[in-house]
Amino acid sequence: MVVSHRFVVVAGAFITCLIIANIIAVKLISIGGLILPAAIIIFPVSYIFGDILTEVYGYRWARRVIWLGFFCNLLAVLAIWLGGLLPSAPVCGSQQAYETILGYAPRLLIASFIAYLVGEFANSFILAKMKIRTKGRWLWTRTIGSTIIGQGLDSTLFIIVAFAGTQPWGILGTMILTHWLVKTGYEALATPFTYAVVNYLKKKEGIDTYDYDTSFNPFLVTR
Repeated sequence: MVVSHRFVVVAGAFITCLIIANIIAVKLISIGGLILPAAIIIFPVSYIFGDILTEVYGYRWARRVIWLGFFCNLLAVLAIWLGGLLPSAPVCGSQQAYETILGYAPRLLIASFIAYLVGEFANSFILAKMKIRTKGRWLWTRTIGSTIIGQGLDSTLFIIVAFAGTQPWGILGTMILTHWLVKTGYEALATPFTYAVVNYLKKKEGIDTYDYDTSFNPFLVTR
């Protein structure tokens, strides 16, 4: 496939949503009595763009973007960490404020990276397989079905790796369920947007990829 500017835009949006989510996740917000990280407003959008990538361009290209997103996020984390290590200028504000807003606990970083890779690859794999099974029909079943699994794995892994041993298992279970339901509901509400973008891209690109002969090994980024 010749990479088009439309593909670059979708891939860029996917990666941007991911990096923004990790930066703003430090803030907790309250919606209807639910305590959630501020990342909830943008992180599910990365799954929407992930669905669009797989549906239009196929698993091969989605796999490359998922890894690109991982390394872009890693680069952002390293830059923020190095910025925190450098001495503050006298005219600068509090170093503590920088570390409070942009600092990452190693355990949270590990949880975030693991959950991201497992969740995104599961989401892309299931969508690609369901597309073959449904012969390209019922897009909504693929976008929502893949999100139920992908976001479920993402929420479960992140909460357990990040907080196991610090909270009772009952509370962790409630946190996992809350995150999973909110993210999945977000995706379901965005279905009309997903349909519009998918239909536009398929028409403009002149492609509708089916992964019949694709290797689903997540590490084969060059094939």
